[in-house]
Amino acid sequence: MNTLHRSTLLAVAGTALALSLTACQSDSGGTSSSRPTAAATVASSPAADATTAAEDTVTSGAAGPAASARSAGAKGATGSTGGRGTASTPVCTARDVRVGAATQDGPPYTHIVLTARNTSGHSCRLAGFPHVQFLESHKQDVPAVDRSKPATPVVLTAGAPAYALVKLSDGGVDEDNEPVSAFSVQLEGDSTVIAVTAPGNGGIAVDPAKALTGYWTPELRNGADDF
Repeated sequence: MNTLHRSTLLAVAGTALALSLTACQSDSGGTSSSRPTAAATVASSPAADATTAAEDTVTSGAAGPAASARSAGAKGATGSTGGRGTASTPVCTARDVRVGAATQDGPPYTHIVLTARNTSGHSCRLAGFPHVQFLESHKQDVPAVDRSKPATPVVLTAGAPAYALVKLSDGGVDEDNEPVSAFSVQLEGDSTVIAVTAPGNGGIAVDPAKALTGYWTPELRNGADDF
């Protein structure tokens, strides 16, 4: 092979190599600029928007007996307390909740805790305080303690509980206590009477002159409910 022929072949090979590199660079640049980033895909996903909205309805910083219910709600399960209520959120009625009672501290058992759990399958607002009547001989409602009133409305999602502390007596042996095995509770704005069984095998002892009730709250708060 003579020198002129070899030079011609080298020149053709170099030109082909340069064109190949140029084409590769062009393809690489086009692919990089046209592919959406992972962050952009997540931000525009309807599922991500729905998750964010659900998390916004859960109040953080739960304490006491309702903490596990809030935690479950934060994970997407029903049963969180304290969601954002609006004027369209219906007020809880006797059909929406199940009310039960348990002793608090003791003995002597001077307080009980009322629990109202939303069994309706939809959110509702639990307004005010429980209207409690312990004895047939005392038809007036047990007075409410204003300082236990929560700062915001109590909104219960499906399955979520709210609590109210009720004082029975001062625990003194000389008090005018009467035995109570069952009592009535009415919710704010609802005339339906809910019959509640008193906790304990022997029921509870109530001094009508000392009885008090707190407002419904998402949890029993130390300090605010001390009465």
